[in-house]
Amino acid sequence: MSQQHPDPATPLWRAAQVFRLLSVLYALGFQIAVNGDLARPGPAWALFAVLVGWSLAAAVAYLRGFGRRTGWVLAEFAVSIALLFSTRWVAGPAWVADNQSWPTTLWLANAVVSAAILRGPYAGMGAGLAMMGCYALEKGVLEINLGRSAGLVIVLAVGLAVGLAARTARRVQAELDRAAKLTAVAAERERLARQMHDGVIQVLALVARRGREIGGPTAELAELAAGQERALRRFAGTGQFGDPAPAGAELDLRALLDPSAGDRVLLSMPATAVPLPAEVATELAAAVRNALDNVVRHAGPDATAYVLVEDLEDEVTVSIRDDGVGIAPGRLQTARAEGRLGVEKSIVGRLAALSGSARLHSDDDGTEWELTVPRVGRR
Repeated sequence: MSQQHPDPATPLWRAAQVFRLLSVLYALGFQIAVNGDLARPGPAWALFAVLVGWSLAAAVAYLRGFGRRTGWVLAEFAVSIALLFSTRWVAGPAWVADNQSWPTTLWLANAVVSAAILRGPYAGMGAGLAMMGCYALEKGVLEINLGRSAGLVIVLAVGLAVGLAARTARRVQAELDRAAKLTAVAAERERLARQMHDGVIQVLALVARRGREIGGPTAELAELAAGQERALRRFAGTGQFGDPAPAGAELDLRALLDPSAGDRVLLSMPATAVPLPAEVATELAAAVRNALDNVVRHAGPDATAYVLVEDLEDEVTVSIRDDGVGIAPGRLQTARAEGRLGVEKSIVGRLAALSGSARLHSDDDGTEWELTVPRVGRR
């Protein structure tokens, strides 16, 4: 783990090494108690030195962090199994039948604990089952007599409990990181809102007020400034167009279109939410805003736009109609020839990217856009 992103399970790794130390001390006491009964006491002490050496190396690796990976856990499992199967060699079959394995069940549980911390409860229980299977193979019999030995249950319980604790620690850390990011985003939004209020919003308000006072051709500029001022104030207060929604999330199209309402924009939307995938909803709302911007720029100073949202069974349609002067014949073709592709990119292109359609109708009574997107997966 890097220092910038510490492992949330670090306290569990530390506690596991305390458990490892206790298990080594218990194994030492067991070694002293039974050494006289072993068939090969000398080699048993040599193998015990291997046990101590590996325990020290594993503790350092897990505490320093470089051992917190699958390879180290598999190596610990292999060393544990090797020492487990050495029991018959150092003790003999008769001793094995009447006693626990030579490294002790408590020390063998270290490998299970490491697997559980690294990979979670399922890996912990799987490692416990594998360890107890090897234990049964070494003894030559599978004992499920809880009155005589509860080793199987204890090892499985340790793997499950430690794995759940590790997974919970990582989930909690992930939630804390997410909360910290949201807090930072909110603080930055407040800072930007203050800057907008002290600068851009006040300038737009001044332009709108002076434009209305002057009148004439500047009235249209005043309306544009007033519309942008309202949009910025809504953004500063709600962050409506701030952060992208998480992958797979849905947004209510009504909430995205509502800030567009104004003196010259009348919205008619369903009483209930119009949920769409976040990317579809934001792109459709952006296309609608572009159509409304065109109304302000080209439909005339007295034109009003009417927006109708229809939530159908398998598609959503947004109609934008104005009562302005309409689009002069050939104007779109001329704009395209001159390289001005505002409508093509901001409206038609957006809808095509969503597998939808954008239909335009214009005459002397005004202009109407019909924007339709399919609702995938809804039947």
